[in-house]
Amino acid sequence: MTRNFPVLSILISLFSAAFTLFIITGCDDHPSRNEFTKAGNTDSLAFVGRETCKSCHEKQYALFTGSDHDRAMDVADSATVLGDFNDVTFWHLGIESRFYKKNGGYFVYTTGPDGEMEEYKVDYVFGVRPLQQYLVAFPGGRYQCLPLCWDTRLREEGGQRWFHIYGDEKVPPSDFLYWTRILQNWNYMCAECHSTNLKKNFDTATASYHTTWSEIDVSCEACHGPGSAHIKWAEAAAKHPASPEPGDMGLVFRFKDPEAGTWVFGSGNTIAQRTVKRDGRKTLETCARCHARRSTIDEDYTFGHSLLDTHRPSLLVDPLYFPDGQIHDEVYVYASFLQSKMYHKGVICSDCHEPHSLKVYVQGNALCYRCHLPEFYGTKSHHFHKENSSGALCVECHMPERTYMQVDPRRDHSMRNPRPDLSERMGTPNACSGCHNNLSNLSNLSKLSDSYYQWYGKKDRGVHYGETFWKARNNYPDAVPELIRLAKDTSLPAMVRSSSFFYLANYQDPSVFEAVSSGVRDRDPLIRYGAIEGSRNLEEDQKAMIFRILMYDSIRLIRTQAASNIPLSAVQHFNNQEKSYYDQVISEYLETEMINADVPFTWMNLGNYYFDRGNPGEAERAYLRAIAIEPYLPMSFINLADLFRQLNQDEKGEEILKEALEYNPGSADVLHALGLALVRRGKTEEGVHYLKQATEADPENSRYAYVYGVGLYSVGSRQEAISVLEKALSRNPYDRDILFALDSYYKEMGIQRKK
Repeated sequence: MTRNFPVLSILISLFSAAFTLFIITGCDDHPSRNEFTKAGNTDSLAFVGRETCKSCHEKQYALFTGSDHDRAMDVADSATVLGDFNDVTFWHLGIESRFYKKNGGYFVYTTGPDGEMEEYKVDYVFGVRPLQQYLVAFPGGRYQCLPLCWDTRLREEGGQRWFHIYGDEKVPPSDFLYWTRILQNWNYMCAECHSTNLKKNFDTATASYHTTWSEIDVSCEACHGPGSAHIKWAEAAAKHPASPEPGDMGLVFRFKDPEAGTWVFGSGNTIAQRTVKRDGRKTLETCARCHARRSTIDEDYTFGHSLLDTHRPSLLVDPLYFPDGQIHDEVYVYASFLQSKMYHKGVICSDCHEPHSLKVYVQGNALCYRCHLPEFYGTKSHHFHKENSSGALCVECHMPERTYMQVDPRRDHSMRNPRPDLSERMGTPNACSGCHNNLSNLSNLSKLSDSYYQWYGKKDRGVHYGETFWKARNNYPDAVPELIRLAKDTSLPAMVRSSSFFYLANYQDPSVFEAVSSGVRDRDPLIRYGAIEGSRNLEEDQKAMIFRILMYDSIRLIRTQAASNIPLSAVQHFNNQEKSYYDQVISEYLETEMINADVPFTWMNLGNYYFDRGNPGEAERAYLRAIAIEPYLPMSFINLADLFRQLNQDEKGEEILKEALEYNPGSADVLHALGLALVRRGKTEEGVHYLKQATEADPENSRYAYVYGVGLYSVGSRQEAISVLEKALSRNPYDRDILFALDSYYKEMGIQRKK
């Protein structure tokens, strides 16, 4: 970590006038913080439960009953448990687990926190299709998800069996993915999206949970918001039926389109258009609260307002997404759908999914034909496959599947055209190879590409934003102007533009500041959030200017992240009014972090924050708290060792890193940090030994190879150093540090380097 505190230049003072002008004139597009908070105030509203809704909404209630939302979580009993607990056994990697009933309850005999066999009572069932998981209680109000799941599919589909959530991967108790650890904790990882009005209520002082909910599953008010005011409106309307209907009907916000637009086929059009353009953001972000890869920053969700006011969504970054934005890790739907042309034409989730049953309105291509003329899109002249074959199904080409949790195939909702040519260049998957896997190797991909473009022409064969992201992931210098172009291109999806800003942080180039400065003024909060992410490597005075603007943002995520990153030396130049407001937002930032005080990542963030604010004592306590929560997560140790380094206490850093190796003996990150610590202490040969181990543990990491090469050269192993650096350069041809080192060493040795 780099934490230098240069005195800010006079540029801060010169910026004040321009900054004040921006605050006065540049925020008209956004509600003020007070206005925003007032608009979302639901303190007087109460959750009333689904049964209160039933009498007036019988059709919706019937559709909801039995849906995945209705069965998202339940008490374990004979009506809800689908797994076979009739004294059956399941073998997995040499461990025999047993499932049985006792005293009216459901039990599992399997390995516990220390790897020893123990008996666990199942308290709750979790999910229903295509698998069901089981929750067991631990001390302190903690519930953990068993790794042994029931496959609820039909037997002929391979279901009706027990399986392990990690398949054939061995996950020992020492792995932080083990089922009794934090990443399999229900309260933190799962609870918010499987129940209604859930409050995690983690007590930091006692390290215990007091989690509550209004309804155990995802019920009506999970989407519509607390219904008490709506009930009052309905009762009043029943007494006075002639009274005019208020616009909100007592709801926090209404999903109904006030313009009542419809999808119609215009003359000569093969794709339907909406009669009235709509902004579907509120609906989408209501779904995105759970159908997105995100983390929570505030438990008091504000229905109908920006997702970023209570959550931090993931961008199109590695390893969550492939470079071209296709789903890779378990990322759900939100960021994918934001990339789609359909979303930007006004399509929202409920255009395809009935919002109460969650089922698609009709099966197969008929769903797509509601907006895409079958006479054009349903013929062989379009899909070029046999009729009634899988290749003739729209979703097989435009929404390919990826399987998660061993048995759960999920479709990519970016709804893109197949691009086998991108697979040639970047190794990304494509729908064609998904079926024609005999052509998936590199030598045959060109055949797929040729066939594809012979059918459809080359209109899609231009540069894709994924190619720029791929370059950025590999530190290609020519990615910078391309990223800036993408970030500023208002015709592109906000998710793509925001991710472009994120990748700009890989570069220290003068043009980055100008680009990020434009991003912080964008109307879309997702763009502004991306601009923050892209500011990580800017100079201190540049950060001060950008974050000083965003500190006043109406969106909680943006203003709190901005304030927490304002350099301390800039805060010292604030006037009393600015300092007072800054202190408010910093208090809010600390509150957002403490929402997840049960996880080590929060304490690592706080450790960094406190050290940046010149409080090494609090920083050390925060890092130690992170280690106590999860000692098998190496970054907490590394951050603490870095703190000791900057306090000129490398002997403590060496000690803490050697402790880290006891928990994480093969961690490249720890080995690298320990090697550097030893070199700084004058134990150069021992340090180089650990640097070598780090490079061997992570051969793709160019930084580790570079440092190891420099270390070898410093101890006189020049030829070996050259060999290591040349090998690293072949993997990372644009790494400036490696290039500079090689050029310097060849000159020093009087050798002409072969290019």
